[in-house]
Parts: sequence; structure tokens; C-alpha cells
Amino acid sequence: MTAVTRETSLGIRQVSEETGLSIDTLRWYEREGLLPLVERSADGRRRYPPGALRFIRLVQALRRTGMPVADVRRFVTLGGGELAHHPERMALLEQQCAQIEQRMVELRDDLAVVQAKIAQYRELIARGVDCEDELPDDLLAQISADPRLRRVVPGLPA
Repeated sequence: MTAVTRETSLGIRQVSEETGLSIDTLRWYEREGLLPLVERSADGRRRYPPGALRFIRLVQALRRTGMPVADVRRFVTLGGGELAHHPERMALLEQQCAQIEQRMVELRDDLAVVQAKIAQYRELIARGVDCEDELPDDLLAQISADPRLRRVVPGLPA
């Protein structure tokens, strides 16, 4: 382990404040093998080198976007600057990127459905119709014309 000085490293509280992760989460990340850059000072306290914040933000992004802990751990263990590991690390990131893009498509579709439901309720409220009443024909036609919105209202004619 390299010598860690207070001037060149951050304590766990500082890292927590910078990343928004709780101290317990940072400790859990370390126990799970997701943070290879954690060192200890002479008094046994965790010290993070300056580059650790950038890496922690990457781990946060991977986890927030649904990468399993095992895959993040694999990404971390393949690190260490070994050129031979770059293709596998890149493959993990490319796979995650594809999953994020697919999820974004799904979320855009889901957003359209929710926005249509909001618009539907606004229209009904403006007309003074209870949201549980049958929909007016013109609103049914508008919803039927949009394939993304058709799933909002079950039983629409084909």
C-alpha cells in the first residue's frame, strides 16, 4: 500500500459529501469490492486518493442505471491499468450502454402514456366530466390514432 497523506487524500466524510453517498454506502461499496482505491492512514482511517471521486461517480452511474453488483465488481477487478483487460471492461460498459438506451426508449414511451393520461384528465375536467365516465368520441378517436396511447384505454376498437 502506498503512503497516504492527509493533504493528497480525502476522508470518508468528505467523499460522502462530494458524492451524495452515505458513509454506510461507501463502506458497503468497499466491502463488496466496488471501490479499489480505498487506502488507510496510519491511524486506520479510510483515505481516498484524489482520483477516487471520479471512480466512485462511475460506480454510482453504473449502479443507478441497473448494472448488477457482480458486473460492477468484475469491472473493478479487471482494472489496475492492465491493457489486456481493456476489451472486457469496454464490453461491460458497452453492454450497460445498450441497456441504458433500451431503458430510455421504454421510459420515453411510458412518459408519453402518463402525459396522455394527464391530458385526458385535464380534458375531462375542462368538460366537467368525471374521470371515471365514458370518454367522449373525439377523445377516443384521438387516443385510438396514436399507437403509444392505445394502451392507456383498454377495449378500444382495432
